Amino acid sequence: MFKKFLKDESGAHVVEYALIIAIVSIALLLALQPLVTAADFGTLVARIVVCLSGSGCV
Repeated sequence: MFKKFLKDESGAHVVEYALIIAIVSIALLLALQPLVTAADFGTLVARIVVCLSGSGCV
């Protein structure tokens, strides 16, 4: 029974996806950190709105 449990790989995909999500989340946090530390959250949202409106990013 224990050998069968060790050979079972049905949950391996879930662990792989969780690791990928964790790595992407950490990368996003590191990439957005300069935007957040330079200004408060309201300013960050305002900058994102300006960039998405097509007026150009500052």
